Amino acid sequence: MDTNLRKRIRAGDHDAFGDLFDAYARSVYNHAYRLTGDWTVADDVVSLTFLDAWRLRTKVDEEGGSLRPWLLGIATNVTRNTRRAARRHAAAVARLPRDEAVRDFADEVAGRLDDAAQLAVVRTALAKLRRSEREVLALCVWSGLDYRAAAESLGVPVGTVRSRLSRARTKLAKHVELPEARGQMRGDRGTAVGPLREGNR
Repeated sequence: MDTNLRKRIRAGDHDAFGDLFDAYARSVYNHAYRLTGDWTVADDVVSLTFLDAWRLRTKVDEEGGSLRPWLLGIATNVTRNTRRAARRHAAAVARLPRDEAVRDFADEVAGRLDDAAQLAVVRTALAKLRRSEREVLALCVWSGLDYRAAAESLGVPVGTVRSRLSRARTKLAKHVELPEARGQMRGDRGTAVGPLREGNR
């Protein structure tokens, strides 16, 4: 089925692309949110990812399995570009004359959440990681890709994925224990994590 879908997408079949969106939009959305921490930005990333996927459809190999790693790789690149654009926008806004500050109730509302303290710890820990480490963590731990698929998504060797994931886990262990970490498999196996993976069709 995946091979047939690849051929149809390469040929510009709109129905096939609709099937691709239906199958993987949620995975792309979740991946984008894990990288950005912002649902609105994640929405934008999904739209831009599938727009880029349509533009790059002729680069899809006719033979192969799931197209999920390919899409998550595109989403990772889109997220990088979106963040760069957001930083440029924020810098431009910061240069504008400031009006009188309006009270922001976001922190007050967040403070009512039972897990706010833990969420802050996780965000702080993730912020200490390099971008490349966060991307590998998001692909292998939260999206459930194995080392090979993550390497394909990022366009890097499998060994690079392994080392980045190892560094990310070591750094995070100093601040917070991720439940998914207990699913990490030892040895020279291809799968980065065991449980808690999204549908890898």
